[in-house]
This record gives sequence, structure tokens and C-alpha cells, in this order.
Amino acid sequence: MEIRVERLSKSYGHGGLAALSAVDLTIRSGELMALLGPSGSGKTTLLRCLAGLEFPTEGRVLFGSEDATDLPVQKRGVGFVFQHYALFRHMNVADNIAYGLRVRDRARRPSAAEIRRRVNELLALVQLSGLGGRYPGQLSGGQRQRVALARALAIEPNVLLLDEPFGALDAQVRRDLRRWLRQIHERTGRTTVFVTHDQEEALELADRIAILRNGRVEQLGTPDEIYERPASPFVMSFIGDTSSLRVHVRDGVAWHENVRLGAPVADVCDSEADLYVRPWDVGILEAGTPGGLAASVVAVRRTASGRRAELRITASGASIEAEIPPGLQLKPGDPVACDVRQGRLYRRE
Repeated sequence: MEIRVERLSKSYGHGGLAALSAVDLTIRSGELMALLGPSGSGKTTLLRCLAGLEFPTEGRVLFGSEDATDLPVQKRGVGFVFQHYALFRHMNVADNIAYGLRVRDRARRPSAAEIRRRVNELLALVQLSGLGGRYPGQLSGGQRQRVALARALAIEPNVLLLDEPFGALDAQVRRDLRRWLRQIHERTGRTTVFVTHDQEEALELADRIAILRNGRVEQLGTPDEIYERPASPFVMSFIGDTSSLRVHVRDGVAWHENVRLGAPVADVCDSEADLYVRPWDVGILEAGTPGGLAASVVAVRRTASGRRAELRITASGASIEAEIPPGLQLKPGDPVACDVRQGRLYRRE
């Protein structure tokens, strides 16, 4: 099921703040798309407009060729998974999964035997076989979220919508469920849209990512496109760990405080610009190394992949982060030099 959003806007109250502003977006049939952005960017509002839980002020939502803009949630054929599960505590797992089938009108309701078959099939799919008789309070958070997904899939939705589905879980469970959700998506082929503020989650899971900012789509692309070719300083700073230096571009060379930087310059004429760098774009040199930016170590911290140093550039006071090479010992206050070898330039307007 392809979904098209055309010039979608949503405001709250008379003259209220716009949560969405003329959003255009196409979600391909069978695609797993992430809506990523900071708090207040409009990602959850957009998801709720797709679900029929909110209605836009302007614009249209199309499911395939059907205009679904004014359809209530019951008629959209969507499955919705919330962050906090929203399971019925007084029902066991099997009854929670079967709920959406049992409340259908008589003409569309499957037989009791068919419902049991479907529940058992879904329990196997979400790797909870044998737990149908348990209650939500007897399950872990990860298991409850699997039940919530099984319940959403039970009605055989055209579209699956997930609102920060792993936000309430600890880091290891989130990582495990991300891999599991990707496998489920590949097996079912449902068009799936999920909201997250976790960039790692979006980069790992999604076929494409829509980054929202102030109610608009700032960039749409594959994880590689978003990470390697960010369209704006906002996307560059939002995705991954970045630092920035104010530079002057002159004759195809970037300068910071009269020191020539090694980062290549492309498509930026002589002007003031901001150079955004990742920690591995910055080399740490001995203090006084010719051609290096004089700096001092502000802090040293451990990351999952190694160690990083926060450096303060002596001439400008700017702060940047750099990966510390194996074997190099640094402590706060140490003088060093640094070489900015790579980066991405954005011209200052």
C-alpha cells in the first residue's frame, strides 16, 4: 500500500502554532520508513494524521488511489503500536491479540476456530509461542511490545504505524527488538512507518528516513544518503556526533584563525562558512606541530568504539571532538595540536 501526503498542514486552535506545514511525502508500498526529528518537529502529529487519530487543517492523505483524509481510524485499515503498549491488563496475551478480530461486526468477524489459528500463528511470528495464557503483568517490557505488535498485525492491516515503539525499553532490549522488527517486516511486507527520536534506530532499521524540523521535511533519503550527504547544517548536526568550526574559504582553501585546514573544499566560493566535522575527521598531533591548530584538552571520555577528546582551539575558543588514537594518553589541560582532515562545508548566509 503506497501512502501519499500532499501539502499536509496541521494547526491547533484558532491562529495556533503549526505542527505541520505543507508536508509532501510519498511512502512506497512495502517500505519501512522512519520519521526522525527532535521533540516538537511534527513527526508524531504526522503519524497520527496517517492513522486517522488527527485530521489535517489542510492537505490530503492518500492510501493507494483512495483519499483517506477524512476517513476515521476504523476505516483506514491501519495497525497502530504505541510506546507504552496499551494492552488490556485484564486480558491474557491471546485475548489481547484476538481483540481486534472479535470486535468486528458479525459479517466480517472470523470464526472462533479461525481466530485461534490466527492468534497461534502470530504468537509464533513474534516468538511468544506458549505464552498465550499469560497476562501483561507477567511479561517483560520487550515481550509486551511484541504482544502489542501481534495485536496490530492480527487485523491484517494495509499499513503498520509505530509511535516510538521501543522508547520505554532499556538499551539492550531496544537493540534486540530492532533486529527482530526488521525481520518481521521482511517476512510480512507491510508498509510500515515508525516515529523515533533515536538516530541509531532510524539508521539501522529504515529503508528511508524523513527528517522533520519545525513541521517540515528537512531531508528524505536512504540512511546512507542522510548520513553521508546531509542536505543542511541541521541534518549534519542532528545525525551523528559533529562539531563545527567557523572558517573562511579563500582560493579553494578553508582557513580557521589564519591556519590552513586540510579538509577539501568543494562548491563553496570565497566566503564565510561553517565546517562540520565528525570526531574521526580530526587528527590529534603533538603540541607545536607546524600547520596544526593549537588546542588544549578539555575532557576525555570513553565511547563504545574507543576514546574521544574534547578540544578547545586556542585562537578562537571553539570546541571540537576528536578520536584518540590507541596508545595515546591524554588528560584535561594537556596542550596538543589538531589537523582537520575532512568535513562538510555550508556557506553562511
